[in-house]
Amino acid sequence: MSTMIEEPTDQAPYLDVADPGFSIRSQVVEQAREQSWYARTPYGIAVLRYDEVNTLVRDRRLRQGSYAWPAHNNAHGSFSDWWMRMLLSKEGADHSRLRRLANPAFAPKLVKKMTPDFQRIADELIDDFIDAGECDFVAAFSEPYATQVICLLLGLPRSEWRNLAELASEMGLALGVTFKRDEARINAATDKLFAYAKAVVENIKREGLGDDFLSSLVRANQDDDQALSDQELYDMIVLAIFGGIDTTRNQIALALDTFIQHPAQWKLLGEQPELARAAVEEVMRVRPTVTWVTREALEDFTFQGLEITQGTTVHLFSQSAGTDPRAFDDPGFDITAKRCPHFGFGAGAHHCIGHFIARGDMTVALAKLAQRLLDPEYAGTPEWLPDSGNTGPVRLPIRFRAGRAA
Repeated sequence: MSTMIEEPTDQAPYLDVADPGFSIRSQVVEQAREQSWYARTPYGIAVLRYDEVNTLVRDRRLRQGSYAWPAHNNAHGSFSDWWMRMLLSKEGADHSRLRRLANPAFAPKLVKKMTPDFQRIADELIDDFIDAGECDFVAAFSEPYATQVICLLLGLPRSEWRNLAELASEMGLALGVTFKRDEARINAATDKLFAYAKAVVENIKREGLGDDFLSSLVRANQDDDQALSDQELYDMIVLAIFGGIDTTRNQIALALDTFIQHPAQWKLLGEQPELARAAVEEVMRVRPTVTWVTREALEDFTFQGLEITQGTTVHLFSQSAGTDPRAFDDPGFDITAKRCPHFGFGAGAHHCIGHFIARGDMTVALAKLAQRLLDPEYAGTPEWLPDSGNTGPVRLPIRFRAGRAA
């Protein structure tokens, strides 16, 4: 890939990402991408093309910028306080320390060990609705699956999934453009999720530590010379619960929605379930739930002729970059194609720490679903979160034919 250097202009397109009706997949964004590598927004600049996103997401002159999201919305309270403390919002030595301590809990070997459990959860959920030939996919599968995986990680009874899912949904409102409007609901859910975190820590300390996810985090709290503080431990557990439920629920549902629009690809996946890992990557390229990642300039610098001043917010549009025709000869959806890496899990120092778990449980889910749900189609009108920020369906009514038993 090559990047043509373009002179910046005051005529750079403007995208009103603060508008609840704004869609990151809209023709307006595509036109802006053709006109310029960046656009102006109410929150700073948006980077629209693959090469520029790929460069800036790793640029050390930028820090992780989402920490400023509550301030952008003039939001306060327990969610905002947690958001500022957690791993995602840290930089430098503090970020490295937290990530090093948490890494063992998110290791690939944990995913391999848990794969049979992922398969069992998927099959049991599908068994509950397969004979009906229709369901609301979010309520019947993507939400309970994502949440029961988190219950498994934390050693909670799977019956707790509804409570956790509701809290994650309420907290997830903070990632949309209605954050300030929903502030009281968001903070109430955050308080309840912290109560869960403290309860599971107390329980595992009583029962004794093992070699599971939660034990790894608690051990880091107890044994390391630069141990996680109690607050950091609770913050990390809340991040695992919230991040694991909200994004995985949305991403699996977005995957099915994408496949409904590409039935030949769904049929292929059902016939070749070994393509499920590639299918996860391809869905996250064209339809990521995390539609942009945010950075903030640490200093004044010039990029592609554009002067970026210290403190400027830089949104890196993973959705737009992932379908940029400059990087993808045929950007259409194809689970057999070899692709450049997508940005659905971010990149650089802030690459999603939970990506091994997310990739593992979504791979299992798509393989099972494609073999057991044949010819899925809409059975009503889906209901959607705003199509920017973190997005996904609230309801996804579908009908299908039953495939072979698991």
